[in-house]
Amino acid sequence: MLSDIELAQFQRDGYLIVRNVADDETLVAMSAYVDEALSPLTAPVEFEADVQYPGAPLNRDAPGGATPRRLLNAYTRDKVFRDWARSPAITKRVAKLLSSRQLVLSQNHHNCIMTKHPGYSSATSWHQDIRYWSFDKPELVNAWLAIGEEREANGCMAVLPGSHKLSLDRGRLDSALFLRTDIKANQALLDTQVTVALNPGDVLFFDCNVFHAAGRNRTDRIKKSLVFTYHDSSNRPIPATRSAMAPGIAIDLQ
Repeated sequence: MLSDIELAQFQRDGYLIVRNVADDETLVAMSAYVDEALSPLTAPVEFEADVQYPGAPLNRDAPGGATPRRLLNAYTRDKVFRDWARSPAITKRVAKLLSSRQLVLSQNHHNCIMTKHPGYSSATSWHQDIRYWSFDKPELVNAWLAIGEEREANGCMAVLPGSHKLSLDRGRLDSALFLRTDIKANQALLDTQVTVALNPGDVLFFDCNVFHAAGRNRTDRIKKSLVFTYHDSSNRPIPATRSAMAPGIAIDLQ
């Protein structure tokens, strides 16, 4: 499932792209579900106005305020997502990336369908997911599936290779824990940016510590992605935090 070269690349860069993981039948089923869940809108949902990122509507009553950003709780929404989340094509790769013998899917982080809409989609600044999560160890991996094409024009992701190994001074981050782009100390790091272009069915695996960002959707079509987060069973969420709200899903690796 994962070669030694791919493993070494992930350990070096903090991310790995694997092409053509999902077949056409799976992608068609997922896309059809998303279309139905968007009209009428099926809760639970995070709206662009909720995050207040650049380009987002000011509030839910403003123009574009009803633009959804994420369809939450993807795992429990439909069998096609549960089957994907537990599929060996994903879980065996993640298990190797984490050196895990007992993998757990988090229901509290990601576990969502990302829908980046034209017009009112927001840009996501440079951040590390682990800064908003609470676990015994900062060792989690995200599996991001492109349901449709992802390019710079529709707001695909970008990463800073090797940034998962960095320990930055607090002053290099802003009040919301985004990497500051206004200071010279971060410029060399920002210059390493790699745009992650994906075709339908491609998967981006990335470390929870790697800095990543995404632009706005400047096309006339919705960009659809599916993302799940995994960790080893020994890496437990800290009690009484958001990371511990819902129980994890144990993954059978046999």
